[in-house]
Amino acid sequence: MGKEFATAINCIDGRVQKPGVEYMQRSFGVDYVDMVTEPGPNKILFENKNTNIIELLKKNVALSIEKHNSEIIVVVAHYDCAGNPENEDVQKKQLREALNVIMSWGFPVKKIIALWLDKNFEPNIVSQKIAISLYDLSASSVT
Repeated sequence: MGKEFATAINCIDGRVQKPGVEYMQRSFGVDYVDMVTEPGPNKILFENKNTNIIELLKKNVALSIEKHNSEIIVVVAHYDCAGNPENEDVQKKQLREALNVIMSWGFPVKKIIALWLDKNFEPNIVSQKIAISLYDLSASSVT
């Protein structure tokens, strides 16, 4: 049996990388987590305005799914984020909406999860969606 992957759309903040990866490995039994990073990704996805960054996020998630057969996407947001200085309630609202944006991409994954890391960098699931679809990866122009 091959090694299993998940995909994280995570902040660039180094404090959140390890807690996010360890949570995903423990909770979903994956061996590896592909990291797609941007400062404050929940805000970027929630606002859904910066098409260049959003297309890059989408392309990198597609690569993870195509090349590593990732079946889980987790969007991570956290306390004390320099890229998204909003309070916890606002960030959690953004996380929930970010799931809808990712669902609209139509990737063939089992779950899309919104994960909040609190001031102690402890993970808390905010929301999750079941997301099996018939997305055509060949149309994503992954090279």
